[in-house]
Amino acid sequence: MKPMVIVGASLAGLRAAQAIRSGGYEGDLVVVGEEQRPPYTRPPLSKELLAGDHDVARCEFDHSRLEATWRLGERAMQLDLGTREIELQSGERLPFSRVVLATGCRARTWSGVGAGLEGLFTLRTIDDALALKETLVPGARIAVVGAGFVGCEVAATATKLGCTVTMVDIAERTITPLGPMIGDRCRELHAGHGVELHLGVGVRGFVGDGRLAAIELDDGARIEADVAVVALGAIPNTDWLDGSGLSFERGGVLCDSTLTAVGDHDVLCAGDVASWPHPLAGGTVVRVEHWTNAAEQGAAAGRNALVEPDQRASYEAVPYFWTDQYDVKLQAVGFPALATEYQLLEEEPGRFVAVGSRDGNAVAAVAWNAPRRLTIYRRALDEQPPIDTIRTQMAADPKALGATIEASA
Repeated sequence: MKPMVIVGASLAGLRAAQAIRSGGYEGDLVVVGEEQRPPYTRPPLSKELLAGDHDVARCEFDHSRLEATWRLGERAMQLDLGTREIELQSGERLPFSRVVLATGCRARTWSGVGAGLEGLFTLRTIDDALALKETLVPGARIAVVGAGFVGCEVAATATKLGCTVTMVDIAERTITPLGPMIGDRCRELHAGHGVELHLGVGVRGFVGDGRLAAIELDDGARIEADVAVVALGAIPNTDWLDGSGLSFERGGVLCDSTLTAVGDHDVLCAGDVASWPHPLAGGTVVRVEHWTNAAEQGAAAGRNALVEPDQRASYEAVPYFWTDQYDVKLQAVGFPALATEYQLLEEEPGRFVAVGSRDGNAVAAVAWNAPRRLTIYRRALDEQPPIDTIRTQMAADPKALGATIEASA
C-alpha cells in the first residue's frame, strides 16, 4: 500500500501527522521537509530567539514519539497526480495514497538596487534569526524595511537590545491589515520607544561598496545603516505545484470547505498554502498566514485525510493571531482587513477592545493588552453576529463605550 505523505515539515505538517496517527492510521507515514531542521515554532524568531532569551532547542517541537519517516533536507519538486508520485530534488519519485500539502511560505526578498550587498537580511527561518542576531549589538544602526507584523517585532527587539532603529514602509501606517486605529497606535508605540519612522515613502535602493552603508528613499532621504532587515511579507511555496493540475486562488491552492484541493480528493492542504471559503468572510476564499491557523488547520486536514470526501468536516475556525511588541500584546480574531468600521467597545488606560464590522455584521475583534477578553469575542464571532448584537451583549459591562471609528479615516 502506498504511504500517506505530508509535504512540509512545518507546524501545519506536524499537526497533520499527529492527527493522522491519533486518528488510528497504522500505515506508512512520510513527512518531507526542505530544511534540515525538525519542525519548529516561528513566533519566537523575531522576538525571544532574536533577543537571546530562547535557544534553538526551545523553538523546536518534540517529534520523536511520532511514528513517521522524516525526509528532512529534501525538497519536493513536482506533484504528479497521474502517477500519484512526488518528485524530490534528488530525482527520487515518492509514491503516495493521499497527500497533505503544508509547505508554508518563504520570505519575500529585495530584488531592486543594491540587492547583492552584504548586510541585507530577511527573517523566516531559525538560521535567518541566528544570522541576524549576531548583528544586533548595542549602537548598531538597524533599518527595517516593512512595518508589518515581522517588521514591527524586529524593530521592537532591536530597540530592546540597544540598537538605533529606523523603520520604513510605503504604507501610511504600521500593520495596515488591522486598520487605521491600530496602525496609528502602533506608530505611536514605536515612536515612543525611539524608533525613527518613515511612513508613506518607498525605498529607492540600498547603497554601499560591497557592504550596506545606507538606504535611499523615494523622497530623497538617506538613512545610514549597518544592517537592513527586509520584511516585505511572504510568498506561498506553491511554485513546485505548477503543472500539477491543481487550481490556485489568493496565492494558495484552492480548496473546498474541508481543505480538500478542488479537483482531487486525495490532496488536502493546511497552513499558509491553503485557500478555502470561510463563512465569516461571507463564503469568499481566504488564505491565512498565522500560527494558530497553521496548527488548527493542520490537525483538521490530517483528520479529513483519514476519511472519504463525503465524511469530511468543514474547517470554520475563526482565525486568531497575535504580536508582542515592547510591553504590548496585540491580538486579533476574525478578518480585520475586511472591516469597514470599528467600534471601541472596551477601554481603560493601557488596554482596549475594538470590534470591526462590514455591512453591519461583526467580522473581527482586536485587543490591546486584553488577552482574557479576546476569547469571548472569538466565541461570539463563531455565530457571525450583527455588530449591534455584540454591542448589546457588552452593554452590561461597565467598560463598554460604543465609540465608532470609521476604518476609512
